[in-house]
Amino acid sequence: MTSETKAARPGWQSVLRGLGQRKVAVMLMLGFASGLPFMLVGNTMGYWLREGGIELATIGFASWVGLAYSFKFLWAPIIDKVRAPLLGRWLGQRRGWMALAQVAIALGLLGMALVGPAGGLGAFVGLALVAAFASATQDIVIDAWRIESSEKGEELALLSSAYQLGYRAALLVTDALILILAAHIGWMASYELMAAGMGIGLLATLWAREPDASLRATATHGSLLTGRGLYDAIVGPFVAFFRAHGSWALLMLVAISLYRLPDFFMGPMANPFYADAGIDKETVGAVRGSIGLIASLAGITVAGLFALRFGYVATLLAGAILGPGSNLAFAWLAFHGADTTSFSIAMFIDNFATGFAGTALVAYMSSLTNVGYTATQYALLSSFYALPGKFLKGLSGEAVEWFAAGDSLLHGYGEFFVLTALMGLPVLLLCIALVRRRPAAVATPQAG
Repeated sequence: MTSETKAARPGWQSVLRGLGQRKVAVMLMLGFASGLPFMLVGNTMGYWLREGGIELATIGFASWVGLAYSFKFLWAPIIDKVRAPLLGRWLGQRRGWMALAQVAIALGLLGMALVGPAGGLGAFVGLALVAAFASATQDIVIDAWRIESSEKGEELALLSSAYQLGYRAALLVTDALILILAAHIGWMASYELMAAGMGIGLLATLWAREPDASLRATATHGSLLTGRGLYDAIVGPFVAFFRAHGSWALLMLVAISLYRLPDFFMGPMANPFYADAGIDKETVGAVRGSIGLIASLAGITVAGLFALRFGYVATLLAGAILGPGSNLAFAWLAFHGADTTSFSIAMFIDNFATGFAGTALVAYMSSLTNVGYTATQYALLSSFYALPGKFLKGLSGEAVEWFAAGDSLLHGYGEFFVLTALMGLPVLLLCIALVRRRPAAVATPQAG
């Protein structure tokens, strides 16, 4: 959703009034459903693999299942134009795809639980890929629902914050609380519970209202079969994006593609680092579920309010400054030593920084889409932000082992984390350029 006019910024009272909307509660639940599979097919899966004695390089390569999130723009036009099989006629264009994807995610996670790494690494990673593909599909349609359900700029900021709150809550469950569960009931039962947790998303899908179909291109079963329909579905969204943003479009895409690169590249090695540093699962889960939760909520809330008061681009710049702080906190922990106090400090910095930066990026990308191509354009933007990091993170295990050669493993981790933080410098310069010469299409949130 773009705007050619810089509108007055809403006050705090209008923000608080918006929190009582039904769609905000639905968005909170859908954000949880969106975040639930992410760690289970990524970093948490890496913890399970590391405990099973799998090498760091192999864990890094296994993280490439997350590339499904980076290529979702390839099938996003189908989500925009074709109803979901069976469920689409009953639930509508957006909700039909949501429900279908949520069921597929639950089945993929259940399969991972039943097979486990010991049942065959290839089958286990293959089921993770199924869950990742379904999760990426779910993200396409949830993002479209969030943007299309926003009637004004203020609502878009509120829904983006609600999405991030739900998403971060799911990350804490799947990257923190699950470790406590796994220590007591095992990984298999823990993943089975996570599969059941997708029921929250399904409930939200049934509770949600289908967005007004007149706000987007008409969805039909046969429109993609003609040459014009295929062009409109695949090429049209990209042409519309570059037409709307002109010469700034490429700069925007480059900034978005590099924005979370430090976080993505570091990601697969975080949980193996805890295991190698001697931090037990209960401690990791307890700190993440308490201090980490508080820090995440603080980061998301501050980012949402910052965006409402100062605009999306200024928030993007602030997130580019804060984001690499997460990586430096991990580096400090590796060099300093992983006692409980140091670990708690690092987790606070990590969760606040990533919560703020994640909200900033989601709100900014949402502001760039055009009605009629919401799903495809947002999928393009979110794919750009994930693609470089998702590719490079497959090499993260090799990088740690290279740094650790001739030195201690923990020092190898520390040097690796410093390297990932330095990757944030180019995007900081790009964000400064966007702030100094931002195009009219990137406006501050509109007032109600």
